[in-house]
Amino acid sequence: MGRFDSSGSGGAVTVYWRPGCVFCIKLRTQLRAARIPYRKVDIWRDPDAAAFVRGVADGNETVPTVVVGDHPPMVNPSLARIRQALADA
Repeated sequence: MGRFDSSGSGGAVTVYWRPGCVFCIKLRTQLRAARIPYRKVDIWRDPDAAAFVRGVADGNETVPTVVVGDHPPMVNPSLARIRQALADA
């Protein structure tokens, strides 16, 4: 996964997003309400991040794409799915 691999960072949550994405806004709001810390990466400002997302989303820039620790990347996951990934980390 290159520089976007979160391996070794425990349960760290990284959210790949882009401005104007309502699904990203919803998920980030849910993460804040659940007090789950996360790092956000804007794929429109970071070409390498956009390439990473395309690599895990069948060539599409589908966001939110979320990485939790060593868990495989998740495309448009629910908060419950992220919580499960954190529990598994």
